[in-house]
Amino acid sequence: MADLKIPNLNKNSAKYIFKKKLTLRRKSKKKLINESFIMIFFGIMIIYINYLIPNKISIFSNIVSNFNKLIINIFNSFSYIYEISLAIFIFVSVIVTSILFLGASYRFIKILKRKSNTVSFK
Repeated sequence: MADLKIPNLNKNSAKYIFKKKLTLRRKSKKKLINESFIMIFFGIMIIYINYLIPNKISIFSNIVSNFNKLIINIFNSFSYIYEISLAIFIFVSVIVTSILFLGASYRFIKILKRKSNTVSFK
């Protein structure tokens, strides 16, 4: 047993896990300028899209009432889900009970036929 060598899995400490995957070089000025122009372009596009939205003031003034309507609709949808689930439960329970009654009546008929056959022996 002393000859058994188990590898040490905790050999690398946590601070060196990603050491080989990091790029520690600085970006070139050209790349930084390109990234800054891309950021400016997307910023301008977002400002333009915001400019195209009509009635911004009325949207911000109605935001509280819109949240209230949203909450009311969520509660209404929960009541609809409750009613739908009750209807599905009733439908499934009617089918299951009809199958149970048919099976029970079939067994009663089977028992009655057996007794009538055994009684008919003379």
